Parts: sequence; C-alpha cells; structure tokens
Amino acid sequence: MKVTIIYDNTTSRGDLQSDWGFSCLVEVENVPKILFDTGTDGRILLSNMAKLGIDPVSIGEVFISHSHFDHTGGIPEFLKVNRKAKFYVPPSFLGPSDREVIPISKASKIHENVFSTGELDGIEQSMGIITNKGIIVIDGCSHPYMGHILDAAREFGEIYGIIGGLHGFSEFGLFKDLELICPTHCTQHKAVLKKLYPQKYIEGGAGRIIEIYNQMKAETTFL
Repeated sequence: MKVTIIYDNTTSRGDLQSDWGFSCLVEVENVPKILFDTGTDGRILLSNMAKLGIDPVSIGEVFISHSHFDHTGGIPEFLKVNRKAKFYVPPSFLGPSDREVIPISKASKIHENVFSTGELDGIEQSMGIITNKGIIVIDGCSHPYMGHILDAAREFGEIYGIIGGLHGFSEFGLFKDLELICPTHCTQHKAVLKKLYPQKYIEGGAGRIIEIYNQMKAETTFL
C-alpha cells in the first residue's frame, strides 16, 4: 500500500506548492489508482501531480470525503484531463454529472481491501485500507466525531494508523493503540500529537509518501 500526499497546507518538497486543502493518491495492489479528494485549486493539483510523476490519466477512481471546496475544488480541472474515473461520494455530494457516481451511505467495501466508513454524522466519509498490519484510515477533515470514524473502521478489523485532516480533534487517548499518525491539512493540534506520540508521528505535507510493506514497519520516503 502506498499513499502519496499531493495537496496539503504544507509541503515536504520545495518544488511543490502548498495550499489550503487536501488530496492524496492511494495505490493498493490489484486496485485501480484512487485519488482521495482533489484539494481547492485544480491547477495546483495537476502541477503537483506532474512534479510527483503522477499521470492523472492513470487514475481510475476518485473518492470524495465531503463536499467542502477545499476537497472538491480541483474536480473541474481534473475532469479536463481524466475522462474515465468513476466517483465514490457521500450522499450529501452529487458528484460530476458526466461520470459514474456511486453514493455511499453506509460502511461498505469498494474493493477487497478498500472500504468506506459511509457518510458519518451526515457530512463525511473516510476511507479504510486493509493491510496485513491492520487498517489505515484516511480522513479528509474528520468533521464527524472521531470515535464514530474509528468505530466504523473497526467493523473491518483493527486499526493500524490514520492519515489526513483531523480538524479540532483533541481526544488524544483515542489514538493510543495506533502505530502511525500522520496529521495533515486542517489539524489544529499537530504539536500536541507529535509530543504525545513521537514514535508514531509522521509529518504530512505535499510530497510525503507513506508505504506499508508486507513484512516491514511503515516507512516514509521522499520522491
């Protein structure tokens, strides 16, 4: 499993542009490449993709966490270059009219090792990736109560780590059993999380790559 952060408030590489919003590319064996959210500005999204060596045409699916502009703003520019990707969306977001759009209201698998928590608290869905180390949860902003997100993900197994925006999340004890914490985008308490969980904490930022190997601990690398 490989997650490449494309769009974030910060950047881990000087040649990439930071901006308010979030997007990442999710690569799982035997699954089409999945773009999780699209950030705010499609020009920045596509520019960062190009510098990261990501061909937008190669993306087969788009997973939208929720309808806010900082997660959907890049859709129009993306659609200009990708003419095939289907969309998984929460029911509160219609998605593009010219594509296959699949609303997900309840926790369900979209592939053998990839699932949605379903739309939680009427606003947002999260993605889960099942690995041999446990589940990696990917969040857009974590607008729903974090306990609800984790409980929905645990329907599919034990949780190994979390990547994405955590907004004002402050019930830090909910993460005590996780092995990987990568807060991005709108997270308000990054410094506290880093202090509490220094061995589990990974800095986000556009350009960050997180990989989970079959027989190895999670590692991060730069392109």
